[in-house]
Amino acid sequence: MTRPTPETLAHRANPATVAAAATPAPAVATPVSTSGAGSLVRSLEALGVEVAFGIPGGAILPAYDPLYDSKVRHILVRHEQGAGHAATGYAQATGKVGVCIATSGPGATNLVTPIADAYMDSVPIVAITGQVARPSIGTDAFQEADIQGITLPITKHNFLVQTPEELPRILAEAFHLAITGRPGPVLVDIPKDVLQAQTTFTWPPTLDLPGYRPTLHPHGKQIREAARLIAAAKRPVLYVGGGVLKAGATDGLRKLAELTGIPVITTLMALGAFPDSHPQHLGMPGMHGTVPAVYALQKSDLLITLGARFDDRVTGKLDSFAPDAKIVHADIDPAEIGKNRHADVPIVGDARHVIDELIAAVSATAEGPGQYEPWWATLNELRQRYPLGYEEPTDGSLAPQYVIERIGELVGPEAIYVAGVGQHQMWASQFIKYEKPGTWLNSGGAGTMGYAVPAAMGAKVGRPDTPVWAIDGDGCFQMTNQELATCALEGIPVKIAVINNGNLGMVRQWQTLFYDGRYSNTELGTHKHRIPDFVKLAEALGCIGLRCESKDDVDKIIKQAMEINDAPVVIDFTVGKDAMVWPMVAAGTSNDEIMFARDVRPNFEEDDL
Repeated sequence: MTRPTPETLAHRANPATVAAAATPAPAVATPVSTSGAGSLVRSLEALGVEVAFGIPGGAILPAYDPLYDSKVRHILVRHEQGAGHAATGYAQATGKVGVCIATSGPGATNLVTPIADAYMDSVPIVAITGQVARPSIGTDAFQEADIQGITLPITKHNFLVQTPEELPRILAEAFHLAITGRPGPVLVDIPKDVLQAQTTFTWPPTLDLPGYRPTLHPHGKQIREAARLIAAAKRPVLYVGGGVLKAGATDGLRKLAELTGIPVITTLMALGAFPDSHPQHLGMPGMHGTVPAVYALQKSDLLITLGARFDDRVTGKLDSFAPDAKIVHADIDPAEIGKNRHADVPIVGDARHVIDELIAAVSATAEGPGQYEPWWATLNELRQRYPLGYEEPTDGSLAPQYVIERIGELVGPEAIYVAGVGQHQMWASQFIKYEKPGTWLNSGGAGTMGYAVPAAMGAKVGRPDTPVWAIDGDGCFQMTNQELATCALEGIPVKIAVINNGNLGMVRQWQTLFYDGRYSNTELGTHKHRIPDFVKLAEALGCIGLRCESKDDVDKIIKQAMEINDAPVVIDFTVGKDAMVWPMVAAGTSNDEIMFARDVRPNFEEDDL
């Protein structure tokens, strides 16, 4: 039995954010008479919640009355999906639990996509939904949906509250579950009559979570075996996933890498965990990873896998992935170990503790770190032969890669960059340099179009003094841009760079490469007809709208946007439609078949050691 405080709930957050955790609420020893709704709001305050994103409706309406007088800031979004992604962006940017609120039925089901998104990317959010009154549950009442059943596969846990007396305990348990162990979304569904009923509120409650004890410290024998393999390896790779960021283990990762001299690759979810500028960083692996990173994985004899899950976008055809490598796999979630690839040394534990203990074990190993000069010679040659780059469009149009590269260079590494999903997401991962943790947010596992605008809004709310730039596509932008009205009215000055190629770009790229250029239903009309006109749309939503169509104007427009800090800014970067993302491993093929550019395939056999 444990008692929650904001500090204990934030223990897995980035250390830089833990200090910013809210001050613990004083104990409420004397019971306070209140409604279930009042108990809900008092619990949120006691848990240190600073902001919630939501929309009121019939079943959740009782909760909004005490919220009116609460110190919890409520941000009224324009769609429940926006509330969910905003909570995710807030959580990713701050390391705290994000909170979203919706009513029953369609309000709750509109949260399904952001809940699934948070589940795939292990983001700690708590979704609070209203439900029809208890006597009406199961009768197909107006705006009834079994949101507990619907979200069962996509939440870490969910609750249907049965009595108002349970609310403090269930809220405390929800926050504890969301932020501890492997983070994830938790849903709390509250019937309307529970919110309306009278109860008493006391704090803190006693958590009752039998069997839930995440393993934080790894087993010493496994750590020693991993250190032995590191000492014996000739071609090792540190394969780093998003779990390192979530554990606040980036300082330890750098120490481990520099101690051993082992090459480092960071997945899409781990960008910023290790500086892009560091000489040991090979870049991102996988479908659109760098050639050296993909080669290093394929030819490695040891993968030290930290907080990563052997995702299909990283491994390519699984049975051809890293065929000669032994696997050290460290993860806080034991279900991930061995799920996709057998682990020779499985290590269950928090990445921060695993890395710290690996450092100690490697330092104490008699053989010391290995000697990897031949390995580095090959990798450095590949870096020179296959650098990231792009060709200027032959038709004189603006290159999207250039736009994104200039945003990164002018805005700098201190900013937070939030990407939608598609070509612009991959270019943002490739051409912006990430030097620090918590500066890159995206929808990695679910690949949710429409993520960027509301997630950027949430990130800016969580870190108001940090510039936040969303890199979005013209397709993604049209899914959730209504939240710009929220940003304008709530004083959230995000910057939105719309990479407008007039098409669903990644789908068009696949149609070019695999469907003989048959462009079925991918042209959006944002070029040919300028529908919508993104500048006019921005202005209609209370934002500043800018447009850039030539390379000569790119820097000027970016700097103009940077100078505006009292309103959201939308920039329509009108770019060419034929740019493609390279390198590329086609879905379902081996990483050995990576294409550096169209019709240009590196021959890995010539580089075999």
